[in-house]
Amino acid sequence: MSGNQEKQEARKQVKVQINDQHITVPEGITVLEAAHEVGVKIPTLCHLDLHDLQLYNKTASCRVCLVEMVNGTNNHNKLVPSCVTRMEEGMVVRTDTIRAITARRIAVELLLSNHPNECFTCPKNLECDLQSLAQELKVREIRWEGERMSYPMDMSSDAIAKNSNKCIYCRRCETGCNVVQTCGILSGIGRGFNVFVGPFANIPMAESSCTYCGQCVQSCPTAALTEVYHTDKVWKAIYDPDKFVIVQTAPAIRVALGELFGMKAGTIVTGKMVTALKRMGFDAVFDTNFGADLTVMEEASELIYRLQNNKNLPILTNCCPAWVKFIEHQFPDLIHVPSTCKSPHIMLGQIAKTYYAEKKGLNPDNIVVVSIMPCIAKKAEAKRPELTKDARNNVDISITTREIGAMIKEAGIEFDRLPDSEFDSPLGETTGASAIFGTAGGVIEAALRTAYEWMTGETLEQVEFEELRGMEGIRKATVKVGDQELNIGIASGLGNARVILEEIRERKSQYHAIEIMACPGGCIAGGGQPYHHGNEEIIKKRRDAIYEEDRRKGIRKSHGNKEIQALYKTFLGEPFGEKAHKLLHTHFEKRERI
Repeated sequence: MSGNQEKQEARKQVKVQINDQHITVPEGITVLEAAHEVGVKIPTLCHLDLHDLQLYNKTASCRVCLVEMVNGTNNHNKLVPSCVTRMEEGMVVRTDTIRAITARRIAVELLLSNHPNECFTCPKNLECDLQSLAQELKVREIRWEGERMSYPMDMSSDAIAKNSNKCIYCRRCETGCNVVQTCGILSGIGRGFNVFVGPFANIPMAESSCTYCGQCVQSCPTAALTEVYHTDKVWKAIYDPDKFVIVQTAPAIRVALGELFGMKAGTIVTGKMVTALKRMGFDAVFDTNFGADLTVMEEASELIYRLQNNKNLPILTNCCPAWVKFIEHQFPDLIHVPSTCKSPHIMLGQIAKTYYAEKKGLNPDNIVVVSIMPCIAKKAEAKRPELTKDARNNVDISITTREIGAMIKEAGIEFDRLPDSEFDSPLGETTGASAIFGTAGGVIEAALRTAYEWMTGETLEQVEFEELRGMEGIRKATVKVGDQELNIGIASGLGNARVILEEIRERKSQYHAIEIMACPGGCIAGGGQPYHHGNEEIIKKRRDAIYEEDRRKGIRKSHGNKEIQALYKTFLGEPFGEKAHKLLHTHFEKRERI
């Protein structure tokens, strides 16, 4: 039984009616929740309620969930929004009256009357909640034609595109940005007919303090907010005879990509994914998990160095570019605390253009590195000026899970029928430790697997740190490493990161190491992943698959990766050494909060 169910059972029970069904429910739950209990579906649009991801939107602004509340005394019934109306003793509700159905349909028609009529070319065609709702309610005409909003597209950033003309003012993005992530970027702009959600004074996204975490994109029911699409750039590179195109794919991709081809959530499609990428024409297919193993080598070394020198503790893992930008804008006084390690896909890009290019006799200027990420923020990260070497990008193009899914379909590849293939070498061997980077808590767990053995000189027999796992937004655990007890903190979601960062700022923190992931749940729920449409079970199944991928690996500690060992022996030298630091570490900037 979940904690939420236990709380409900402990509350006072009331007797109510829904569509002539007599039921008993906890007092105070919404009509929407009560209807769900008896198998009655009420359409919603602005409503969003993901308990495990701490994402709630109950503005009741769209009026799509209207139902009729029956007043038995004077027969004067009224329409109420079911998502915020609470159940009381004796309440009688009907969801199926002509009046309620008509009101819901009119609400959708009114939204469509001010919405661009371009479904065929829309980035969210067949993924749009408004489109699905119009089909569900059988809206066949729009009776109120007239003026529509007309705003220019905001394409200022490398990550997020904003089309205010498609904003229906549901404010789901605003809740995600301001309540869950506490970034404070999005708010209502204008009044009446022309109202929409955007940054303060409608400044360009690139000029705001946006972290590009993409949770606004995941929350948006239409295409008012989407990623900036780079698929054309990838196709152009593949078909350029002068370019050697390398593709790498993040750990969270392989447990979500199958959803775009009708497979169940959590299906592990690693081998099929590799086959598809090779058939599309990429010259080399590498695993970002190799970069994750490399990150562990550097981050574990940095952790040990800081512990030994009692310097800049707690160390904060630095694999998430959205959280890095968050601390630069929101906590610039703490930018000395995060690990200086580059993120895994940036590390692999760097090694591809140095070590791999040297081994294969390739001109680095002719190499194009494409990263497939669950994260929209990776697009912006790849363009950060400090992540270049000799004026050369470590990663040239970053695309999302959704984008590579679209490319596979464009190529006419029947994904579900593909045989399995292996990643290319020498940047393809990976461990179970790198696989768990895809879920919140996985990065610090992977680092501890290596740090434990390096600090104690003993073999870590039980590699699974169960105390670091879960879906809670803030998790705390004490891990015994030899004679030392390490206090570990995990924050999932930027709002939870703020809580921990404020503890550090106020010197109340007793942590030695902290992992922060911008997206609630980690990369499995990233802004660039297949849309989950508020279904928490999808996120849980992706998480379970990540841990299954770890269990399947013969080697589950990053320092056991033979190709990683060879890389250090022949090219990098010692972990956290001079050359490794030059190629694999970075710095951060204090940024204005706008």
